[in-house]
Amino acid sequence: MQLLLRGGIAVDTDPVRATTADILIDDGRIAAVGTDLAVGADVEVIDAGGMLVLPGFVDTHRHTWQAGIRAIGPDISFAGYLDRVLGRFAPRYRPADVYAGTLAGALECLDAGITTLVDWSHIQHTPDHTAAAVEALRHSGIRAVFGYCSTSPSATVVEEHMGHDLVTMAIAPYGPEIVDEAVALDEWRLAKELDLPVTVHMGGHGAASAERGMDFLVRNGLLNPRTSYVHGNHYTDDALRRIAGSGGALSVSPLVEVELGLGVPVTGRALAAGAPTGLGADTVVSGPGDMFSLMRAAYALERARPNPELTTRDVLHAATAGGARTAGLGGVVGTLGVGRQADVVLLRTDLLGVAPAHDPAGAVVLSADTRAVDTVIVAGRVVKRGGRLLHHDVAKVLTALADSAERLVVPA
Repeated sequence: MQLLLRGGIAVDTDPVRATTADILIDDGRIAAVGTDLAVGADVEVIDAGGMLVLPGFVDTHRHTWQAGIRAIGPDISFAGYLDRVLGRFAPRYRPADVYAGTLAGALECLDAGITTLVDWSHIQHTPDHTAAAVEALRHSGIRAVFGYCSTSPSATVVEEHMGHDLVTMAIAPYGPEIVDEAVALDEWRLAKELDLPVTVHMGGHGAASAERGMDFLVRNGLLNPRTSYVHGNHYTDDALRRIAGSGGALSVSPLVEVELGLGVPVTGRALAAGAPTGLGADTVVSGPGDMFSLMRAAYALERARPNPELTTRDVLHAATAGGARTAGLGGVVGTLGVGRQADVVLLRTDLLGVAPAHDPAGAVVLSADTRAVDTVIVAGRVVKRGGRLLHHDVAKVLTALADSAERLVVPA
């Protein structure tokens, strides 16, 4: 199937640049980008005139199952998060609750222009919980990397869910900073055994913990590419350069990291060290779930530093091409390059608060919000058009989420 996006302001992201162009999509990929592209009468045409056309946003770290406990801890500390969310709520989750939360969370992403999601899923109580999470991602229509995190990781369970076009697998180890080294070695060895990427919380638990964790990776030969380090706030510049040199990447959750007291987000330092860097919502328990909020937070926090160098173009790159590299999908999505998967977002510029969009990158990062997301395409399939999600009964999804939340959030 062919689809033509006609006459939009194409905002590519590696490097960030904008030009008025048509974009031809064929068999799920970007086939051509140019002016006045000639197509046959059977090609579906979407008028993108006046819209910003850019690669879909990439959320590099989100606990998607938590959608049903949104804003339950708006002023919570990290210790409070561990106690309340993981200690009290998580044990109550049935597979049906995981499905409801993951589906609603993934659709929330699509609705806001996030076409790729790294779902760091630490709710694997049973194989049925895992199956529910993966099935919800597949049903949603989003492109996802499912980060499998379990206290008793199973190669059999992971292998059962490998091999899907849009939902791929990664290992999300607890260790080495959260569990002891013996357990951590088993987790990392599973990733090597299955030839899967790793997404890991490291560097966010203090300077001593960050140094100890890095030493563990070096001693065990685990400082490898295809690894995304989440919340690397306490890494030194030398450690960040070491990660960059190994081919690793940094995932930054600017709002939640500050709120939970994990330290100053590492966005600018990671980019200066040469490490691919992406943004993530982390948890809607205590933060927003849209990329516009994350981009503004990352930008503002960096600009508050002495002699700031981060620009709106840097932030837009982190939300798209940089995020794709962080998610391990740098050759797949993140730009409007010919041959890339057609994950594309069309943003309106004819709205109060957005118009006029003199500088496209500045407009996306500083002015636009979820109201502007008109059309969303994943692998050439239109999943949102005219500001409305297609293919799902959103009211039914929200009812299931509300029913789940009512059972989970029992008064103390």
